[in-house]
Amino acid sequence: MNASFRLLTLALLTSSLSACALGPDYQRPELDVPEQYRQVQGWKPAAPADALERGAWWSLYDDWELDALVERLNVSNQNLAAAEAQYRQARALVRGARAAFYPTVSAGVEVGRSSIGSGSQQGVTSDSRRDSYDANLGLNWQLDLWGRLRRTLESERASAQASQADLAAARLSLQTELVQNYLQLRVLDEQRRLLEATLEAYQRSLSLTENQYRAGIVPKSDVSQALTQLKSTQAQAVDLEWQRAQLEHAIAVLIGLPPAGFSIVARTGLPALPNIPPALPSQLLERRPDVASAERSVMAANAGIGVAKTAWFPDLSLSALGGYRSSSFADWISLPNRYWSLGPALALELFDGGARRAELERAEAAYDQTVAQYRQTVLDAFREVEDALVELSVLEREQQLQQEAVAAARESLRLIGNQYRAGTVDFNSVVIVQAAALNNERSALSLLGNRLRASVQLIAALGGGWESGELSDPERP
Repeated sequence: MNASFRLLTLALLTSSLSACALGPDYQRPELDVPEQYRQVQGWKPAAPADALERGAWWSLYDDWELDALVERLNVSNQNLAAAEAQYRQARALVRGARAAFYPTVSAGVEVGRSSIGSGSQQGVTSDSRRDSYDANLGLNWQLDLWGRLRRTLESERASAQASQADLAAARLSLQTELVQNYLQLRVLDEQRRLLEATLEAYQRSLSLTENQYRAGIVPKSDVSQALTQLKSTQAQAVDLEWQRAQLEHAIAVLIGLPPAGFSIVARTGLPALPNIPPALPSQLLERRPDVASAERSVMAANAGIGVAKTAWFPDLSLSALGGYRSSSFADWISLPNRYWSLGPALALELFDGGARRAELERAEAAYDQTVAQYRQTVLDAFREVEDALVELSVLEREQQLQQEAVAAARESLRLIGNQYRAGTVDFNSVVIVQAAALNNERSALSLLGNRLRASVQLIAALGGGWESGELSDPERP
């Protein structure tokens, strides 16, 4: 009774001592965060009513088919499934670190036979055989005297949250890739529609030129030019087929399907560009999963320093063992054969040739590495937002000018057509103006596609509506 009381008192004492763990407590590394983005001209900071919403950010493009594809990606993408499995591994490591706080209980049953030779007398060997039966129950409790277990748990928790943020970053990256591929596919559909309308116009021009040639109004070279223009444009339309097929194949793989059994029906119209007011730079640190992952890695490395420091201090454990041991099976489990042991054990490594010092230096260097990686991740995040902002701004101005060029090209095409029918210009002049008009129309569509792509990149650079508050406690189910 007295021994048990002393052990309980010792356990309570060590538990109170372990409230202060060795090693530095975590603090977020200092960062030089700008007050606003440099390329924010023409943009307004996000207000509470118009901030990028969490969750289905792709719904900003108001396309039901795109919504369905992204939902399938969230369920069926294999890279995403691998990242989710990796996060479950990290959560299991947290539960394993938590289990180290509790005593381990073990039980064993042993049945054996031993023989001891007692020598020989007058050529006769004496052999003593003995049976043994042992049933025991043991308990061992590693007390967290210096906070090693708590620092380990802290590190595993941070690593699990980093893995969860990596999962969110992988999901955002895959969603971004799918949305960009889908929007580009729709741009190709519009380009195909433009080429088909242009081919109809070129076919009419060819028919008109052939009629004029048969009437002796124009030379044979005009017919050849009209036919050349028609066939060249048909080749451009055919060239779009492999580009569209590749985008379809990429989307199929992203949603976990073989390309051979997947297709997207062509349709007219493009999603509208969404209004994306950027958040403040300071908010970016909470909105990007890759930044959150890098920051949690710093936290895990910081806890690793504390774990390394505990190696200089003794480990204290409490152990208890009890059971029944007998040489006879008949009276094996009986009171006279009972045995037990109870007591603490203190272990300290006195000499290791500098291994502990080396491990501490490694832990400190690993912390410095994660801090540098965290700061670089933040810098890259700012750069990506700045890049997307300036690209959208430039593309918007470029598209305005391109639309003016398209309008001028259409007017020029109307005038040259009237002049050709009146016989005041040759067909070569018509071909030049028609080619310029088509090129300007296609350039306008390409610019619109680039603006859609850049808008997706801006949303992804802003975190895609993700918030660091979504990181859950890895110990909860």
